[in-house]
Amino acid sequence: MPNQHTVLITAATGNVGPHAAAELLRAGARVRALVLKDDPNVGRLPEGVELFEGDLARPDTLDAALDGVDGVFLMWPFFTTDVTTAPEVVKKIEARARRVVLVSSVGVHIGLERVDNNCHAYLEELLEATGLEWTFLRTTGFQANALGFAEQIRGGGEVVHFPYGAATRTSVHEADLAAVGAVALAGPGHAGQKYLVTGPEELSQKEQVRIIGEVIGRDLGWQDVQHEAARAAMVASGWPPSYADGALDYFAMITETPELSSTVVADVTGRPARTFRSWAEEHAEAFR
Repeated sequence: MPNQHTVLITAATGNVGPHAAAELLRAGARVRALVLKDDPNVGRLPEGVELFEGDLARPDTLDAALDGVDGVFLMWPFFTTDVTTAPEVVKKIEARARRVVLVSSVGVHIGLERVDNNCHAYLEELLEATGLEWTFLRTTGFQANALGFAEQIRGGGEVVHFPYGAATRTSVHEADLAAVGAVALAGPGHAGQKYLVTGPEELSQKEQVRIIGEVIGRDLGWQDVQHEAARAAMVASGWPPSYADGALDYFAMITETPELSSTVVADVTGRPARTFRSWAEEHAEAFR
């Protein structure tokens, strides 16, 4: 990507954004990050990223960040139906940018996610109606989701309590997902693509915990939390009931049939997708 190309990353300080920033900087782009006021995770971003304060829930705050951009790496951080700003956000992006990469979900890919929930399916529909060169990255989930086990493991427990240990995932390393998006923003041939982006292996959640244990030198076990108890805990922690139901129903489904998999990471980036063990080794300290 020539140096004059400018890309804005939204929800930039989460698990994917810092990797996306690093990939885009390596590709020669000017990189902007949309961050909330007093964002405590700004330090995750690499040097050279320009920070712009803004909030996707308040589209009027996006103008400065979008001024002069060529592309947008769009991550939508909301999972509640009371955030209804997506049409205005997409309109602002279309008025300024040429390309957009959306981090979407396997739920859209398999028809599980509804369009009326103001999330990935809805955003895809909005972007398809624009004149933008869009690319959708439909991920099966991030390997970083395993950080959800960290508090139990750090606390000294030898058994992780969580629903659906047999749910078999093809989770992708966040850096690999970011690399696919960076390539799509950098060059031709990716407009209109709906990429299923996965990791290279099928691993149950219980197997992920076993690998984490091997990496940190502990013998970790698993105990299933039953569906209804898990749902109650998720709703109590702030999940909308429909999202809790969708997530748990999906976990139940992939205990019977593993998640879909693809070779998109290797096909698009030219390098193999990272394994879960490599991710666990990188993040071992989070579990100690």
